Amino acid sequence: ETETVAAPATTAGAGEGADTMIKAGTKRKAPASPSAEAPAADESSSASPSASMPRPPTRPRNEYDDMKQCIVTNDGTPDSMVKLIGLKSLFARQLPKMPKDYIVRLVFDKRHKSLAILSQDPKHRGGDEEIIGGICYRAYPEMRFAEIAFCAVSASQQVKGYGTKLMNLLKRQMVREGLEYSITYADNYAIGYFKKQGFTKAITMPKGRYHGLIKDYDGGTIMECYVHPSIDFTRVPDMIEAQKTFLLQRVAAAAKSHRVVYPPLPRGWKPDLTGVSRANQDAARSMAIPGVAEAGWTLSDLQACTGAAKDSDRKANQLKSELLGLWRKTQEQQCAWPFREPVNTDEVPDYLEVIKDPIDLSTIEKRIRKGTFYKTREMLFVDLTRMVSNCKLYNGTESPYTDCAVQLEKYLKSIFPEA
Repeated sequence: ETETVAAPATTAGAGEGADTMIKAGTKRKAPASPSAEAPAADESSSASPSASMPRPPTRPRNEYDDMKQCIVTNDGTPDSMVKLIGLKSLFARQLPKMPKDYIVRLVFDKRHKSLAILSQDPKHRGGDEEIIGGICYRAYPEMRFAEIAFCAVSASQQVKGYGTKLMNLLKRQMVREGLEYSITYADNYAIGYFKKQGFTKAITMPKGRYHGLIKDYDGGTIMECYVHPSIDFTRVPDMIEAQKTFLLQRVAAAAKSHRVVYPPLPRGWKPDLTGVSRANQDAARSMAIPGVAEAGWTLSDLQACTGAAKDSDRKANQLKSELLGLWRKTQEQQCAWPFREPVNTDEVPDYLEVIKDPIDLSTIEKRIRKGTFYKTREMLFVDLTRMVSNCKLYNGTESPYTDCAVQLEKYLKSIFPEA
């Protein structure tokens, strides 16, 4: 009688915890290669099905893995203190309007954390130049959000993509910490940057989660970004490329036009345009070319590409760009901060009883971007003037909001001289 014992499988393809029966007293030979078969008690037994399964594709290398980065807190260690001093110096240089004592207080506050990208040059180690960029933030784990206090990149490292990389690294860190939202107050110069990083002025996080925890800043615009827990923000370019490849493959599988090759048009070819109006002749001539209709084009599609349609679109785009420029100049004014968002009727319940036609800068921006609301500069001026008049009507003459309205009214007359 032969005794058998169980031993863990060691060959490639065997599942974790899988066992192989071998005879007692026999020696197991190490596999010659990863594809070698696992020893078995019965010679007629077949290999494990998992051995023939294809290996998962290798993920492309993440460029963020090559970056030198760290999370710094005020834990009292010399290395952390050196990095915090470097971050403090960076924020003070790049944010000259921010009080230096305020920067020091937040950066060295033990409740705040700082994410830093570091230079890999050994000669910069331990100095201010070691810090390429940094974000100082405070996490509120109970409410699952983080408030960004400072964000800056060294002047010598500008326009190299470090701003985007910093924010992507912060989002990845927030996912690891279980945080759901990132919130900040952005000044006029930072709004564009935060918009590019996925921040929006529309606050979707319930107010009860952050109210009373973060400080309101006059002249700043509150913005938030939702951080999806299943997205690796450091691999967004890889995800977009994979989606693009997938869509192109599906289009190629469904499309037929690229599979058919039509002969060249004969010399002197002219289509029959009998009964076609002069305005539509260009579109009809294109539709007569073999393969155009088969590719899915219609006469209305081609008509939209004609000169008249292009000229109309060009004028509309020019007006839209001009109105957006006027809107940006208006909302960047220091006195424009009360008008950037709609009045919260929960906080001011009688507002709609006094003001029958409310308007604000965010609503005006949506109307401009829609492209069909404002037909002239004068229409925009009417909405801006009504916004100022509403403020003066509701708040009276002794209100600081009215002071802002009077200043903004003077500015509007300077940029709308024709009004």
